[in-house]
Amino acid sequence: MTSSTTPHTAEQLSLLPEPSVPLRFRLDEATRRRGLRHIAEIRARLAQPAPSGPASIDVERTAA
Repeated sequence: MTSSTTPHTAEQLSLLPEPSVPLRFRLDEATRRRGLRHIAEIRARLAQPAPSGPASIDVERTAA
């Protein structure tokens, strides 16, 4: 049986210097910008208050 520990602190990812990253994992600048823009859009959506009213009730009923 193996045991693992779960870190209790958040980890920040950082960009690695390009020469140390294998070629197949390197992203071009356009892909990097699109990815960063998409993450910003997701964060903006998550920051909005949750919808209320009949639409949210229907979602809860269909999920159950």
